[in-house]
Amino acid sequence: MRDDKGRALGVQTARHQHFSDQAHRVVFTRCDPLYSRNTQMKFIKKKVVVINYTGTVGKTTIAANLLWPRMGGAPLYAIESINETAENLGLDVEKLRGDEFREVFKRLMLEDRAIIDVGASNVEDFMANLEEFDEAHEEIDYFVIPVTSGTKEQKETVSMISSLASLGVPPEKILVLFNRVKKDVKTEFPIIFAFHQRAIAFTLNTECAVFESELFDALSIHRISMQSVMDDDTDYKALLKDKEASAQERDRWSDMYGLKLLCKGVNRKLDGVFTALFGLEVIK
Repeated sequence: MRDDKGRALGVQTARHQHFSDQAHRVVFTRCDPLYSRNTQMKFIKKKVVVINYTGTVGKTTIAANLLWPRMGGAPLYAIESINETAENLGLDVEKLRGDEFREVFKRLMLEDRAIIDVGASNVEDFMANLEEFDEAHEEIDYFVIPVTSGTKEQKETVSMISSLASLGVPPEKILVLFNRVKKDVKTEFPIIFAFHQRAIAFTLNTECAVFESELFDALSIHRISMQSVMDDDTDYKALLKDKEASAQERDRWSDMYGLKLLCKGVNRKLDGVFTALFGLEVIK
């Protein structure tokens, strides 16, 4: 069965087991070779696709600021031909098109970890090729589907989940990530929760939620990632005491000082989101 856009639909019923790992708080010592000094957790070696049929749900922001720093700087691929990619945030990105799936698949075979950010302009081609290359989805460990609270975005997310399920992707590999949450996940995403009650075709965990923050818009304006801000050891507070500095310099230092403060709080929250998404994977 297909929807009005010709996309494959498939829903797995409640007979499928529901996997939803709870958060595990584990601290590793600095001697651990896979230790992240910013996140205090092990990097995971997985191949993760960030995808949704609709745009403007924060796929690139999630790939660059949530996944990439916690996956050991995994190779980042952008399946995109029109819209912004993580390259605009200062990260090293390899851009491919959705119709270059053979090359994408080759990269997946060669890497032990990777992040594939599929843009809305190329998602139809990507999904068509994922269907054509039989069982190609088995080379992908997780499909992370960011969704915002708009009705259109939630409905498109349901279509995305259904399409992946129809290809045989199991529920534990389809991870919904609630993005730009204002207050309460259940209240703001009724369509997603209603769909999950009808058919458990994906993993639903209310802890997998990124709340609204002015930080992400600010990072986009400055064309910089959270990791770059946190790795910047400049003492902007001390610089601001320089009375002889120009107004332009002081404005920039003030902006960067504010970003560093925002990043600290948001980064701690993203640690929890990452652990909620992947559960025990962070300690394997």
